[in-house]
Amino acid sequence: MDTQQALPYQQQLLAMRAALLAQIAEQRGGVISRAEAAASHFGSPEDTPAQLVTDKDLAFAIDEHETAELGTIDAALARIEAGVYGECVSCGVDIPTARLHAAPQALRCISCQEAAESRHHG
Repeated sequence: MDTQQALPYQQQLLAMRAALLAQIAEQRGGVISRAEAAASHFGSPEDTPAQLVTDKDLAFAIDEHETAELGTIDAALARIEAGVYGECVSCGVDIPTARLHAAPQALRCISCQEAAESRHHG
């Protein structure tokens, strides 16, 4: 797919990236770090130590998920820049446009994605 054909996907990816960054900033309460937000957010006197650990673990798991999602978006944008966007990274076939519209950050065609997931979960 050439750069011109990838333009709608690039715009969609940039919008997803901006929304994700805004969500992360909002959850962090602005410019403070996630750890600072967690420290100020957790620790009510009525919370048990187990509740505090669970809440902190959840906050950090969410952060890891957001960071991973941001990475997949950035990788897709890099593939557009490299001129290889829309090609399955596993087999090289063109990823169907319907899949790219639904998941513009997709790395693989559906067959290769299913195979990758079955290897990962199996």
